[in-house]
Amino acid sequence: MIRLFTAIELPESVRMRLTLLQGGVPGARWSPTENLHLTLRFIGEVDEATANDIDDVLSTLKAAAFDLTLKGAGEFGGRDPHALWIGVAPSEPLLRLAAKIESALQRMGLEAETRKYTPHVTVARLRDAPLAKVREFVSAHSPFDSGPFAVRAFALYSSHQSSRGSLYRPERTYALD
Repeated sequence: MIRLFTAIELPESVRMRLTLLQGGVPGARWSPTENLHLTLRFIGEVDEATANDIDDVLSTLKAAAFDLTLKGAGEFGGRDPHALWIGVAPSEPLLRLAAKIESALQRMGLEAETRKYTPHVTVARLRDAPLAKVREFVSAHSPFDSGPFAVRAFALYSSHQSSRGSLYRPERTYALD
């Protein structure tokens, strides 16, 4: 079995800027620079035959290249926060790409994603983080703006557990027109 998701790889300059934001929140497990990405669709555990089918379906997708800007900061979990994230400026091309991927995966028989797509880059997972520190992080980094960067492809990633946490590896990259 292999754990898969689709995502946009961030330019190294953007990943480095995100890494510089990391700190100041006790209980945060910060995402390693090499793991920072923008998830399009989490797929989960599949067998090798299904992984090959997913690759086949994704390789036929047609979508236009576009520019994207990371903007703002937030958390998931409300009064019991479990993740810190950097958001994405409104982007119709991004939403169309995510919808095309979702539709293609459903047509091949995968179950529909039940959560509303909220584009973001997870910068930390939280465990028992003080709410005041989480709110300070969000407030301090809400003005974050990466500036536009080109999105010319998306990738199918695998996720592997290790003693250092999850390791993400792009298995296949799909060019956008």
